[in-house]
Amino acid sequence: MSSRTRRIVMSISAPVIAFAIVGGFLGRVMAREDTYQHLKIFDDVVSLISSNYVEDADVDRVMRGAMHGLADALDPDSAYLTAAQVKQVESGAALAPGGVGIELTRQYYLRVIAARDNSPAAKAGLHTGDYIRAINDVPTRDMSVWEGTRTLRGAPGTKVTITIIRGNANDPHVIELTRETEPASVVNGRMAGAGIGYVRVAVIGPNTAAQVKSQVAELTRGGASKLVVDVRRATNGTIDEGLAIARLFVGKGTLAIREAKSGTRDTIAAGSGDGSITLPTVVLVDTGTSGASEVFASAMVGNQRADLIGEHTIGRAASQKLVRLPDGAGLWLSTTRYLTPKGDPLHEKGLEPTVAVDDPDIEFGAPAPTKDPILEKAIERLADRKAA
Repeated sequence: MSSRTRRIVMSISAPVIAFAIVGGFLGRVMAREDTYQHLKIFDDVVSLISSNYVEDADVDRVMRGAMHGLADALDPDSAYLTAAQVKQVESGAALAPGGVGIELTRQYYLRVIAARDNSPAAKAGLHTGDYIRAINDVPTRDMSVWEGTRTLRGAPGTKVTITIIRGNANDPHVIELTRETEPASVVNGRMAGAGIGYVRVAVIGPNTAAQVKSQVAELTRGGASKLVVDVRRATNGTIDEGLAIARLFVGKGTLAIREAKSGTRDTIAAGSGDGSITLPTVVLVDTGTSGASEVFASAMVGNQRADLIGEHTIGRAASQKLVRLPDGAGLWLSTTRYLTPKGDPLHEKGLEPTVAVDDPDIEFGAPAPTKDPILEKAIERLADRKAA
């Protein structure tokens, strides 16, 4: 290896070494010699690129690509952040208030987890599973969820253009959306049948638990003796806000288990005063049920408090934090994950519904279906349930 190449390797290896040291997030615990073996191979790759690539390699660009690749091998919510992006996080600045109502994950491109009810995205026909190939003509192939979320946001009233793929990659749809102020919480309800109250939780926030409690009380006064709680496409909110809703229904038992990298587990249990809502309940879930709503659903089914009706959930129940690197860049890493009350993995695994019912596929631009098979099955399921 030439002295020039050696200097390049030494100058760019620090972030990689730091990545390996900061918790070993490339997998389960490795033997030390295996870690060194991977770093040796990385050293060899850099040397071969510097010595053999037909042009003078842009080492900074190559290293940024390598760092993005390392983070991409983790869960979709983890990401490599540039020095400028790290400064954004450390500044504590809130996200821009305007959004289009999309929550993102990543699968080759950015992908839609769900579109919020009545949001610009929902009105334009976006659905769970749609791929976003570009935002404002910038390809998302190398864009993290962290970056994509911020790119979609802006001042209310401003516009953003996205390119959507559904089904046929050769038939993309370019859509212009106008950003609007994102609501902090959305809860509403109605009677869905004789004695059956329906509570729709579309957005979870700090006041959602209180709103659910108030809505259930109103439905009960209106004659509801059984409940359907619908958290399909509910992707917002913190895990604690999802647990707060679960505490309304679960009077005793484990709500969730929080697990750190070290294997340390903290049990989150129902406490005194929890479980004030005792009506027989079913919970509607789908592949857009994510994060706070997913932990809520897990607590309900894990404590035999409700059946889950619908589709397998996405498996997105972790907390992230920033880990700075010596060059000012950073890693946005999932460092804590949540387990079901029984201790089974929830993050990246999801929940299996008690009764599986698929939402119908919809072609882009087609009108919304007039029937809701998941809700219909839930009402049928409640028919023979007795009060808890």
